[in-house]
Amino acid sequence: MATPLRPSEWVDEHGDLLYRYAMQRVRNSQVAEDLVQETFVSALAAVDRFASASSERTWLVGILRHKIMDHFRGSARRPDTLGDEANAALEDPTFDKRGHWKRTPARWSANTDTLAEQGEFWATFHDCLAKLPRRAADAFCLRELSRLDSKGVCEVLGITATNLWTQLHRARLMLRQCLEENWFGRGSAKARK
Repeated sequence: MATPLRPSEWVDEHGDLLYRYAMQRVRNSQVAEDLVQETFVSALAAVDRFASASSERTWLVGILRHKIMDHFRGSARRPDTLGDEANAALEDPTFDKRGHWKRTPARWSANTDTLAEQGEFWATFHDCLAKLPRRAADAFCLRELSRLDSKGVCEVLGITATNLWTQLHRARLMLRQCLEENWFGRGSAKARK
């Protein structure tokens, strides 16, 4: 027997989780709030089609995931320009012409298992993510946070595979640099924890 849906309790029971899920992917609180609202509205409109094949929460996250993809499709149609800070980061490549490090990366002595549990790290990570050019950040979030395959990311963003790899490379380079400066930096107290 299927458990009846309880739309009157959705906000209290699932709102925070849905908001965090959206924030990790869209990096904008207003957009995340709007996407969660749209999720609830769509779920209410489709409540009679809920098949009980999954939990209520899983069903709502699935709807939100589709709303996020729609958001990325829409934002992919808007032009993107690299800011001065982003251009400066790209002008200073990590490797020299022979493929050697120009500057040895900072030693990351933090325990990676506990790192994921540290809210302070994630706050720094999201700050760094917010500094990326929009298209690079969107590609990174879809591929690495939403775990969408490359073909799916290309379809959502309306880009070629070559452009996707360029955007991902750019995002990873800039995230690495920002995290080194703001979290793992040499001599920082955070790196020694």
